[in-house]
Amino acid sequence: MRVIDLFAGCGGLSLGFSKAGFEIGAAFENWLPAINVYRANFHHPVYNVDLSNVDDYSAFVECCPDIIIGGPPCQDFSSAGKRDENNGRGDLTVSFAKIVCAVRPQFFVMENVDRIVKTEKLRTAKKLFFDAGYGLTETILDASLCGVPQIRKRFFLVGLRGAEDRFLEHYVMKNLNKKQMTVYDYLGNSIDTEFYYRHPRSYARRGVFSIHEPSPTIRGVNRPIPKGYKKHKGDPVNDISQVRPLTTKERSLIQTFPDDFVWLGCKTEMEQLIGNAVPVKLAMFVANCIQEYIKDHKNQTIKTPKIPLLYHTSIKMTF
Repeated sequence: MRVIDLFAGCGGLSLGFSKAGFEIGAAFENWLPAINVYRANFHHPVYNVDLSNVDDYSAFVECCPDIIIGGPPCQDFSSAGKRDENNGRGDLTVSFAKIVCAVRPQFFVMENVDRIVKTEKLRTAKKLFFDAGYGLTETILDASLCGVPQIRKRFFLVGLRGAEDRFLEHYVMKNLNKKQMTVYDYLGNSIDTEFYYRHPRSYARRGVFSIHEPSPTIRGVNRPIPKGYKKHKGDPVNDISQVRPLTTKERSLIQTFPDDFVWLGCKTEMEQLIGNAVPVKLAMFVANCIQEYIKDHKNQTIKTPKIPLLYHTSIKMTF
């Protein structure tokens, strides 16, 4: 099945779906550092498009997608942001829904932070999907139960035209691991330290972690241990003199990008790209659930009512 990736970032969703056996036909992104990294790692086209300002959907229709995937930027919903869904980026969730409802792929997958469940933007998007005939499965997944050595809770909304709501729920639940994956489980001794530093959002939280537990959420910043860091009661080691932050490469591996994935740009850009990415194995988990659903239903007709396109004007795409 053919897939296009909206708000593609550096390609975590694309790579996960590709590894699950889907064909990625095209990607769309508007941040040049992300586009440069995406182009260095994929052979299909990635278009430089501002998806917040799209009036014509013919370019997406011409890609003939069976599935549209995407992770609209989540800073307006995130605990790391101001949590004001009306700052502008929250509108991109609705933009994603409008594109899906105009193009009418068989499936769609939308990924975001778990806090989106409390927003009006999500309710608006779900109403659009419902009116377009999509059955919806929504779930919050802990990446550490999906083959990722990291506690990272993310919201997924999966739609299928003509299906009942919760159509994918059985596959998601039965494929979740029973035990959280640790950094050591995934990387073994390839990280040459047992303890590492991840800068906390506040010093009320610990900053030192062991490779024998899941990593905390990889964020878009990577800072050294500050001078005078006071040991937190939750830190798993008393002597922090040998504790170091993870390298950029190590952070990308914990995000389950492959060792040969090419990262470009300055350090700040690379750290932000890695922190904002969808973990590859998490994307692959969702994609595999869809593949399993398709396999189990291959002899059944999935109703996909033909509904005419709703929007027609123009879109400018640049390479």
